Amino acid sequence: MDVTELLIESHGRVGGVLHRAVGGLDAVQLTWRADPEANTIAWLAWHAARGEDSQVADVAGTPQVWTAQDWSGRFALPFDDDATGYGQSSTEVGEVEATAEQLLGYYDAVAEATHEFLAGLTEADLDRVVDAGWDPPVTLGVRLVSIIGDSLQHAGQASFVRGLLQRAT
Repeated sequence: MDVTELLIESHGRVGGVLHRAVGGLDAVQLTWRADPEANTIAWLAWHAARGEDSQVADVAGTPQVWTAQDWSGRFALPFDDDATGYGQSSTEVGEVEATAEQLLGYYDAVAEATHEFLAGLTEADLDRVVDAGWDPPVTLGVRLVSIIGDSLQHAGQASFVRGLLQRAT
């Protein structure tokens, strides 16, 4: 297995976790909160997709799926199109209302764009510096591992919240 195949395999795990966490839930379940300040499954799934979309588009030099495929219009959230969920308040978390089909459809479109980008990489590409603002500077390889880690973490959190929801109802 080469490094590109490894990245594709690693990234491919995110969608499965998100589909199990989100699939089959209704609007009430997707916006349920374990605590008044807690993240919802809807927000966690949206944030996982938005974070991946924004970061991959940045390093790939491509438009974000969110705007290029008009997912922003389909969701019609009360945020600027560049919002990814990072630093949002509890009130803003509660404003993410979407169907399971929307959340998974958007994530799947992002995953497809990510897969296309990863499939075109060579091992040498991974050493390209994508953010010189850090010490040491961040390479493409490090950023891609970070994206996978963040996406899996948020998908796992959504799974955890689904487990709490099932116990509470």
